[in-house]
Amino acid sequence: QVHLAESGGGSVQTGGSLTLSCVVTGSSASTVCVAWYRQAAGKEREWVATIRNDDSPAYRNFAKGRFTISHDRTKNIVYLEMNVLKPEDTAMYYCASGADLLCSDFDYWGQGTQVTVSS
Repeated sequence: QVHLAESGGGSVQTGGSLTLSCVVTGSSASTVCVAWYRQAAGKEREWVATIRNDDSPAYRNFAKGRFTISHDRTKNIVYLEMNVLKPEDTAMYYCASGADLLCSDFDYWGQGTQVTVSS
């Protein structure tokens, strides 16, 4: 069993920055991959970034160069640092974890943290 708790969301203006945190507790076997997803109002949930247990990251195109995912294993926290934020980044952000080596399937999800970017 894994529990994920996100925090760090808030309201910022265009061009601002936020760092989201995801505290991960539970079985390490189910945290081979930890990912951030987001869902804007009225839209499908979309993948943002993933970090594997070897600390290799992967990003959706819109996140490349602006977002950084990292994992502090001493604290069991996965971060998503977001810079140069745009109104289209407004969404509920969720972290997820799973044991899938391909990082394509996630078994556990947090409750989400809201990010709002105003123009």
